[in-house]
This record gives sequence, C-alpha cells and structure tokens, in this order.
Amino acid sequence: MHKARFTLDPAFTVGEVNPRLFGSFVEHLGRCVYTGIFEPGHPAADEAGLRQDVLDLVRELGVTAIRYPGGNFVSGYKWEDSVGPVEDRPRRLDLAWRSTETNRFGLSEYIAFLKKIGPQAEPMMALNLGTRGVAEALELQEYANHPAGTALSDLRAAHGDKDPFGITLWCLGNEMDGPWQTGHKTAQEYGRTAAETARAMRQIDPGVELVACGSSSQSMPTFAAWEATVLEETYDLVDYISLHAYYQPEDGDLDSFLASAVDMESFIENVVATADHIGAKLKSKKKINLSFDEWNVWYISQWHEIENSGARDWAEAPRLLEDNYSVMDAVVFGSLLIALLRHADRVTVACLAQLVNVIAPIMTEPGGPAWRQTTFFPFAQASKYGRGRVLDVRVDSPKHETKKYGETDLLHATAVRAEDGTVTVFAVNRSRTDALPLDVALSGLDLTRVVEHSALADADPDARNTLDDPERVAPHPVDGTALRDGTLSAVLEPLSWNVIRLA
Repeated sequence: MHKARFTLDPAFTVGEVNPRLFGSFVEHLGRCVYTGIFEPGHPAADEAGLRQDVLDLVRELGVTAIRYPGGNFVSGYKWEDSVGPVEDRPRRLDLAWRSTETNRFGLSEYIAFLKKIGPQAEPMMALNLGTRGVAEALELQEYANHPAGTALSDLRAAHGDKDPFGITLWCLGNEMDGPWQTGHKTAQEYGRTAAETARAMRQIDPGVELVACGSSSQSMPTFAAWEATVLEETYDLVDYISLHAYYQPEDGDLDSFLASAVDMESFIENVVATADHIGAKLKSKKKINLSFDEWNVWYISQWHEIENSGARDWAEAPRLLEDNYSVMDAVVFGSLLIALLRHADRVTVACLAQLVNVIAPIMTEPGGPAWRQTTFFPFAQASKYGRGRVLDVRVDSPKHETKKYGETDLLHATAVRAEDGTVTVFAVNRSRTDALPLDVALSGLDLTRVVEHSALADADPDARNTLDDPERVAPHPVDGTALRDGTLSAVLEPLSWNVIRLA
C-alpha cells in the first residue's frame, strides 16, 4: 500500500478559524421550519412550539450563525407579514417553492429559536432585494435593531419584543445572478441596488456587516465577471462576497463525486483572486472575505424531476428536498468541511444548507422522532474540534484519475491547533477500495499521545440512518493509530472520514 504523508509545524499556518464557519441555514422551504424546528402540539414542543428534541440536536451539531429566511424564498418575502399577532398574519403564495406560506413562524420566533440554542447562535438575516429594495431593508433594520422611540421600534415592543434583536450580519439579497430568482438582475443592476442598500444601512449603523451576492455556482456563465462588476460597485461598502455550491454524483461517476472538494477549493481561490484584483484596481488596502453561505451535498437532479412534473400545488410545508444521506455522501460532506477549513483565512462565514429536513443533517417525522443523518457527524466533530488555528497541510498522496477533475489526491486533509496546543487532524480517504496508510511528521509541536482516532466508514457505502433505523451509521473508534518519535502513523479505512486528536 502506498503511503500518504504530510508535515505539521506551528510556524506554518493558514489562519484562525472564525466560529461563523460552522453556520447553518433555515429557509421557509419544505419542512425545514414547519414540523422541523417548529411544531406546536408535538410531544416534545415547548410553550413556543419549538421542538426540544430538535433543539438538543442543533446544540449537539454545534451550529453558530444561522442564515434566515432564505434562500430563494427571501426574494418574494415581505418581512411585515412575519411580525405581530400570529392570528393576524397573512397567508401568501411562495413563488420560489410553489408553496403556501402561513407566516406562523416569523422574525420574532426566529430570534427566540436562536436564543434557545444558546449564545453561540447568531442571526444572519437575508434581505429581499428581488421584489423590494432600499426602503424595505431600512424599515426591517429599524424594526429589528433600533432601541426605542420610533414608529417601527415601538411597534416591535408592542409586538412583545422590547429588546432589540441586535442583528449585525445581513445578506444583501440571494442568488441575484440566477434567472430562477424572483427579481433576477444583471450584475450592474444588482451591484447598484446592493451599494445603495449598504450605504443607507450604514447610515443607521456603521458597524453592520454586509454580504454581497456572488455567483450561485462556479459553473454560472457569468461567474467571475459577476463578482468583478458587483464588487466594483460595492467594494468599500460590503464585508463579504457570497459563494454557493452543491454537489451530487453525475452519471454514476463516483470517483469525481468523491473529489467534489477540488471544485470547492477552486471556486474559493478564484473568488479570492477576483476580489483581490478589484481591490488592487481600486487601490484599496481592504480585503473582502468570503461567505460560503450555502453548501452541501444535494441530489438536485431529483428535485428537477419533481419541479418539472407539475406535482407541486401550493401546499403548506410539503415534503421537498428530503435527501437521505449515505456513508459516501458523508465522506464527501466531510471533504467539503476540510476545504472550508483549508481556506479559513478568507472564508470567515459558511452556512450548511439546510438545518432540518431539507437536505439536512437532522431529520424529523411530524408527531414523531428526530434523528441524525450520516452528515451530522462530520459537522458536529468539525465544529467541536476545529476551533483554533488551521495549520498549513501540503499532502504527498497517492493519486487516482477522475473523469471530471483529472488526477486527484486520494488523501484530503487539514489540521487545527487549539489554544491549549492540542491538534486535531481531519482526513478523508477518497479510495473506494483501498485503505490508505498515513504518516504525519510533527515539528515544533509538543504532542505526546493520541487521544482518539474515530472514523465514519462502513462496509456498505450506501448505509444510511432512517426513521426505521436511525442509528445504523455512526463514527467508530480506530485501533492502532500511534505517535512515536515525532511521527503520527495511522491507517485510513477505504471511503472514510477520520478525526485524529493529539495532545
């Protein structure tokens, strides 16, 4: 068996991990909200209708910033519909997902949900710049954040929320480059709207953090040109440019699917290059960071089949996009997490799309249980042990040929050093058939023992957690991993996500 190798040295680092890298996303789509996080009458629901079994899993998952309320949904959203007495809130057609929105769960409920998760959960509010604009954004900002003494801040208090919501992180629209988006705009049209909105919001609060819409994927025909045009308009007014990416097997090409992070890393690096080019062109010393605020494995072709069938009929909270993830999906998912960590110097916000039921790590059944999908485990482990400074990992790995990405490393890895000096190695073996021996040389690190080596792998790569068998898949301990004479030695099982903790 050919070995993979790399060296860890605290003198060579990428950057500090921003806790927002472990964000997620709640959209009014399918059952993410209704019968997901919010189900009045459920045996586990609290007095506000929030499912406490789901809250427990969300805390275990370790999510931080939670983006809301969309997604495509936000481009037809009227925030005023979501506040005030629930019985007075209007029912609306949601064009994005051809559903009926009841608005029983709204802005106040979202903030209450975050508070119940705990102090690590931060609001990330998306603004409707599709069918609405500057005025409505300012009104929402005033309602949400102004302390008191104005019509909208006093209205918030009258609705039962005396204290401001304190939303500092805002998305200036969603996927405005996409023809599917309600209110789709050209790059120049969107750039001007985003700049006008940003400038006005900073008049209320100069400290807001703003995310401009980047491309919906690297494959968009306007990619890079879109970012360049938008940033020319907004560079000094925004803090982030967004990226969205979803991955699935195509035509049964599993080896390319397992190498999906090659595309994600390329996407990140190309957006950084574009942003820095505009910064240089404008002679600015400022660096634009990246908000990878939608990412996941998503079997989108199945959705297109449903979408094109005409089967949707304006139902309330229909079952949409409820992908059931396999072990192979979880390994790809873990590799995407590694890609984000490897670029922690510039990717300082990231949101797993989505949190519950809809392409999600957590699943629920109405009136029934909640359970962890296979993808739950890599995220929870990365959030728990991936805090600190990312070490620069340059792998020397056996390679294999992929149809989509050419010759690709079988090993995908990163490592994070915590404040207390402990180090966690995250590693994926992309080989579907062979174990991969790994040697890691440790230089300048005061490490003497292996605390734990766990792996998510299975003899059946299609194994899944389901309603009937919710604990079929979970990480298991790996024996034989050792640290001797400054070298960590391990064997990575075929098709596996690995977490190796050193102290």
